[in-house]
Amino acid sequence: MSGVVDKGDEDDRVFKALASPARRRMLDALKESAHTTGSLCAALADLDRTTVLQHLRVLEGAGLVTGRRVGRERHLALAPMPIKRIYERWISDYMRAAVDLLDRLDAD
Repeated sequence: MSGVVDKGDEDDRVFKALASPARRRMLDALKESAHTTGSLCAALADLDRTTVLQHLRVLEGAGLVTGRRVGRERHLALAPMPIKRIYERWISDYMRAAVDLLDRLDAD
């Protein structure tokens, strides 16, 4: 079964990545727009470049950030699928229940 990834392991990596306020700030910046590594470091001026790169490795390992090389630059973007997977697993049922409740209240 090598090569098979346990969805629980993937979710563990996502939750670990989201546990850090600095990594959440990085995701917020990437949600606004794609960044190069340099522009992300500039946006997080209170963190040194090495710290930003360490956090990026965790975010990429969780699948929350993608990076691609363009010449000498590395372009980073938010990858929303891991968050969508968590939403569908734990949150979507509550949202449906809330919408159903609002429908019932509106009908009364």
